[in-house]
Amino acid sequence: MNRWRAALQELKKYPTAVAGLLLIAFLLGLSAYAVIAIPYRQALELWRGGEHWQAHPRNAAPAWTNLFRRRKLPPTVRLDSVDNGLAEQDELAGLRRQRITLPFTFNYFDFPSEINLFLETEFTRKTPLLSIRWQTPDGRQIDLGAYRPLRRQRLSLSQDRELAARLGHPGHIGLMTGSAESEHPTVLRGDYQVVLEILHFEPGSQLRADFIVYGRVHGLAGTDHQRRDLLVALLWGTPIALLFGLAAALGTTLTTLVIATAGVWYGGRIDAAIQRITEVNMILPLLPVLVMVGTLYSRSLWLMLAVVVAFGLFSAGVKMYRAMLLPVRRAPFVEAAQAYGAGSRRIIFRYMIPRVLPVLVPAFVTLIPTFVFLEASLAVLGLGDPLLPTWGKILNDAQQQSALYNQHYYWVLTPAAMLMLTGLGFALLGFAMDRIFNPRLRSD
Repeated sequence: MNRWRAALQELKKYPTAVAGLLLIAFLLGLSAYAVIAIPYRQALELWRGGEHWQAHPRNAAPAWTNLFRRRKLPPTVRLDSVDNGLAEQDELAGLRRQRITLPFTFNYFDFPSEINLFLETEFTRKTPLLSIRWQTPDGRQIDLGAYRPLRRQRLSLSQDRELAARLGHPGHIGLMTGSAESEHPTVLRGDYQVVLEILHFEPGSQLRADFIVYGRVHGLAGTDHQRRDLLVALLWGTPIALLFGLAAALGTTLTTLVIATAGVWYGGRIDAAIQRITEVNMILPLLPVLVMVGTLYSRSLWLMLAVVVAFGLFSAGVKMYRAMLLPVRRAPFVEAAQAYGAGSRRIIFRYMIPRVLPVLVPAFVTLIPTFVFLEASLAVLGLGDPLLPTWGKILNDAQQQSALYNQHYYWVLTPAAMLMLTGLGFALLGFAMDRIFNPRLRSD
């Protein structure tokens, strides 16, 4: 115990170790926040997409990138007819006429990415009649048509071909430009209005509108092609990566150490069998085996973890640990313990393993990011767990959607930065611990 306390005090003398500890503490804090703020089931449900992200733009850059732009990109504007609408209504010959005005201000130099209108209608037999009108800052009024809305319906003004033909541009551009005839339209900035005129044929008929002008920036991490907030995968990718790396490193290191120690202690045929199995296992490539398992059987993260640990039982570490343990096997304290009647199990776990454990701690720390990168590599190859939101899954989606070609750099850089921080944190700590625990590297 005193040795470990002295080692901890020694770590404080190394700035690299302190930096590594701070990075690891940041990753652990991020993991705790992800688990608490977004429970596991909620994270899986969010990552599946669907209606959860209908108010998010596609392929939107992080909002903080506007800090480095002279011409700011527009964020998303969302207006609800209940909370943001100006409503008027009157009775006309037994019918109820309702007028809802949704005003918003747009002062950006780039067009929005989409414009959608979501409708929820309540009626018994007769569907209300809806007419939509668009008013621009320069006073122009554009008729967007009349509809008999369903109970739940989405009207995409950006994909309306008839509207695009009238305006000369897709809806989200033609509705917000000052000169529709120009080949290179510019944004008309100012105050806009969307006017909904509803004619209800029943006393209890209701219509609720959710009007969304989708921006080009969103949140801290941006969005992908399915409107999913990448922050969910960045946050939850942290505990998944650390858990996989820690479990794989712990499982392979401890089991390999125990196997090597048992071979050294018992010797003879047992040691020879362990060495031959290790030599055969060293020839087998781990990554192709994992690719084969993921392709032919299952891509479950926990199955991949089991395969990694199974192949790590007789890894090259067995020979390294054997070389370290051979002098310990012949040490006087081991012979004394054997003379006092200590059993083989007690000698292995009480006397032999603890003697080499401090030297193995740095190797264990630096091994963690190796397995983190292995999990990310499998996901990039399309063999990651299809359910879990991970850093590698983000990179795989970015590769499939040609993110770099389409200049969605954030989609690649943010998960890559998290992988680099993880590797850097454990590497800095592991190298500093190696200098402390390994007498050959210690400088006086």
